[in-house]
Amino acid sequence: MNWRLLIGLPLLLGVIVTAISVVESRQQHRQLSVEMTALEIQRDELNIEFGRLQLEQAALGKTSRIERVAAEQLLMRSPSATEVEVLQP
Repeated sequence: MNWRLLIGLPLLLGVIVTAISVVESRQQHRQLSVEMTALEIQRDELNIEFGRLQLEQAALGKTSRIERVAAEQLLMRSPSATEVEVLQP
């Protein structure tokens, strides 16, 4: 009976340690899955915002808009032919 105890006790202890490890591993997997889902949602929101910013940049960078803002807000205009001077080196 003594040899059964010597063999059985380490095996029982091994099973308990393995079971605890499995439970911890599954819990960590669940936490990482939740975190990954949150990060994927954040990534999607950032991609949407990036697309909007690209559209806004394209709209703000159009030559016609720049010319209009320069004329209206800064009172700028294109020079006439008589105002243009060509310099030679």
